[in-house]
Amino acid sequence: MASTISNLEEAAANHAAKIWLGIAVGAAVGIGIALSRRKRGRWETAKEIGHRISDRSGDLADATRGLVERVRNIYEETRKVVDDAGTIWHQGRKLVRH
Repeated sequence: MASTISNLEEAAANHAAKIWLGIAVGAAVGIGIALSRRKRGRWETAKEIGHRISDRSGDLADATRGLVERVRNIYEETRKVVDDAGTIWHQGRKLVRH
């Protein structure tokens, strides 16, 4: 009989420990969520953006370089089209005069 009471007490203590552990984990998760959802000021947001940009500055440089090359290519092709259009316009004006 004594061993049964001892086993019941151990089981109750074990059960209570599990409940307290669950409460602690739940509180930690709740605090973590509350801290992650808090409103940030403008200064904190600006600092965070600065850190993100500096972390990815190599990627940003590569992307910017690619964009500049594409814009340069588009500009050159557009200039060729405009030159050709000017030449065609000039030839058309000559034909209309004669």
